[in-house]
Amino acid sequence: MFEHDDNKFDFGRTQEIENDPVERLMRQPEETAQSVSGSYYSPRSGESGGGYIPPTGGYSDGSEPPKKKPHKGLKALALFAGVAFVAYASIQCYQYATENPSIRSFLGRQNSAVSEDADARPDSDADSSAKENADASDTSSSKAEPMSFFELTARKDAMTIPEIVKKVTPATVGVSSTFLLEGRQQMTYDPFSFFGFGFGTQQQQAPDRELTGTGTGIIMRDNKDGSYYIITNAHVIYDSSEEYNMGLAKKVQVVLNSDCYPNASESGIEAEVKGYDVAEDIAVLKVKTDEKLTVAEFGDSNDLEVGEFVVAIGNPLGFELFGSVTTGIVSALDREVTINDQSMRLIQTDTAINAGNSGGPLINCYGQVIGINSSKISSNYYSNEASVEGLCFAIPMTHAQKVINDLINYGYVTGPQIGITQAEDVDESIAQRFGLPVGVYVKGIEKGSAADRAGLQVGDIITAIDDVTVKDTKELAAEKDKHDAGDTVTLTVIRQGEELEIPVTLTMNAPAGGAAEQAADQEETEN
Repeated sequence: MFEHDDNKFDFGRTQEIENDPVERLMRQPEETAQSVSGSYYSPRSGESGGGYIPPTGGYSDGSEPPKKKPHKGLKALALFAGVAFVAYASIQCYQYATENPSIRSFLGRQNSAVSEDADARPDSDADSSAKENADASDTSSSKAEPMSFFELTARKDAMTIPEIVKKVTPATVGVSSTFLLEGRQQMTYDPFSFFGFGFGTQQQQAPDRELTGTGTGIIMRDNKDGSYYIITNAHVIYDSSEEYNMGLAKKVQVVLNSDCYPNASESGIEAEVKGYDVAEDIAVLKVKTDEKLTVAEFGDSNDLEVGEFVVAIGNPLGFELFGSVTTGIVSALDREVTINDQSMRLIQTDTAINAGNSGGPLINCYGQVIGINSSKISSNYYSNEASVEGLCFAIPMTHAQKVINDLINYGYVTGPQIGITQAEDVDESIAQRFGLPVGVYVKGIEKGSAADRAGLQVGDIITAIDDVTVKDTKELAAEKDKHDAGDTVTLTVIRQGEELEIPVTLTMNAPAGGAAEQAADQEETEN
């Protein structure tokens, strides 16, 4: 509709607008909008369609543009959100660190390393202290680790179990004893004897037969002439059981461990019975061989403590389980036990000892033999008990040493003898319960012994010897051993409530089942 020339500008029209107050009022917003410097498109820049107006660089009147109002509320909100996030992250990290043992331990070591006067010391001293504290923390944490059974029961300088076994196994042997069971009269039934040929029964002589028993032994001495002494239990080579009572074995052989002695004979080496004592349950054998045998090392059984670690090596249930190793602790010391009517003071242990282990070594943590395994109390020992486990006993080596020396030198145990074969201690509890004096209750006396000749009786309670009070068999034996055979001692005894003084002349100790009987058996065999 309108025609215009972009190259022409109507100054008259402009003057008219400026003179028109209404038009000037309508242009004020547009002038205000042009206050900010910069280029923009204006509809009034030309005659028909507007045009592009270049930036002016400021307001035409020379005033400064108004500053942009800052958003303080948004900034405050952002700052608060950042602080909250950092606080939350810190709390979560602290909880994780306190719940994690390794991190807690690490932080504890770091804190202890820098907390002690770090500002007052040079840097090198602080670093050294931190390292020492860390080492101390590591040491304390290692000590807190649970200890093994061996560490709890063995001594600090103890050998390991494999080392003990390697040391003592070559000195442990098997003992095979052959006994002769003589034929006995047997009553048999004959149905034809009713027809005038007897009374229905007749006697027949059973044939003799051989029985073999096995046990364990310890090589104790090298005689430097190709011969060795071996110790074992007396009941391994001498049968005094009520069922058979076969006496001394007719043949004894020592079997070496084939793992230690590959060239040794499987049948064993014939052994000589040097001596034995049934009451002490100790026997000494002698063998000759071309093999170089390992001799056991012996320790002091008086040095043992209850709870101390011990090892047993033996041949349970025969030679099929040759050289079996079991472990345990010392359950009690100087335990009085009566076995086969013989009262003995033994080491009690929970180490497994079974038939065939008899005569084997009980070993301490240094690989030293401190006992001779002797017996085990089984379930039938106490008829009213359903089960008995872990009650095994060994002869203390310190006590056995004197017996062994006597058997080697004399063939029997020397020393003064009273002649009491069985006795029982009357302690405070028994004394109060039954109204008896504390002392030694006599349960058996050897016929023809010093006690028998002096008039001592079964049922007497010995309370003193030569006016020295004795409370048990150990104290009685200790006082007796202070004298020699032929000395006369006075025993104070209580008999049916009456106190008596009985003089007893001690005799030389040569108990039944010792050298005298062995010599008689050998003489009978030779004849």
